[in-house]
Amino acid sequence: MPKEIFDFYDRTSLKSYNLDKNMQYQLNILGSLDIFTRKHSENVASVVCRICEYLHCSKSFTEYCTICAYLHDIGKQFIPPHILQKNGPLTDEEYEIMKKHTTIGHKICMDDLKLRPYAAGTLYHHEALNGTGYPNALEKKDIPYEGQIIRVADEYDAIVSKRQYKSHVNIVDTLKILIDECHPIKNPETYKVPVKNKKIGKTNPIIIKALIKVVIDDTEYEISCIMDYIKDLKPVIQRLEEVEKYDKKRLSAKSKNKQEYYLNGMKYLLTGEETIDNYAKILNSYRNVVVTQNAHIKQLFKEIKEIKKLKV
Repeated sequence: MPKEIFDFYDRTSLKSYNLDKNMQYQLNILGSLDIFTRKHSENVASVVCRICEYLHCSKSFTEYCTICAYLHDIGKQFIPPHILQKNGPLTDEEYEIMKKHTTIGHKICMDDLKLRPYAAGTLYHHEALNGTGYPNALEKKDIPYEGQIIRVADEYDAIVSKRQYKSHVNIVDTLKILIDECHPIKNPETYKVPVKNKKIGKTNPIIIKALIKVVIDDTEYEISCIMDYIKDLKPVIQRLEEVEKYDKKRLSAKSKNKQEYYLNGMKYLLTGEETIDNYAKILNSYRNVVVTQNAHIKQLFKEIKEIKKLKV
């Protein structure tokens, strides 16, 4: 029997412009209040969808889980902006207020018949398998699978995204953090909140393994895009190098006829905003781009090797 696939990027799928109007309205409220939350919700939905595919979830569950992920932070629209958009770590008091977005979001969904089926994502995405999560400090057996999946995608995007108060974090380091959360907490008696189950970690290792596959896919896709970009630049660079050759010959030519001949050759090869005066600067910028991007490709291949060595 052929594998059932849900294409998140297909126009018939659950991108925000294809969602129910009520959901679009809720998401637009999020976006108008906090662009980071809106972008984060979209990122988490995308990662959740792809994790579900690697977990071999059914199409219907993948669709359901993706919508839950879109709506998981909808309660943040009622978190005070000075806390939600704070440019720095939250105080303990502010963190307690921030945590309320889970129960607020759950109430929003439960009060709306169209959103009610997706209420689980709002309530459970910060619960931890070992009972150290919030809002209800549930343990593994009581946390729905969609909540476990969204938690992983949520935390992943929160770490790697460039937020108001965070700089970009290395992908490998991010995955190491999440892998570490699969393991039991060391010295649970000194942990900041009670650890109900000391034998397991916060996150589901099976879901982390699926996330790693998603990250490898993303990295390989990024490499492919960069390679295509460099490939597209190649004929442009070659054309400008011909201009450069004509220019050198023009400058060394002794007769005016020769100089005019090479100058006309240069003009023929130039396009768009390129001129005799700026072509060299443009050419050098393209050369620098190729050098930089090739170095980036090398780094990405290195990252893939490191990622594949990670043990969950």
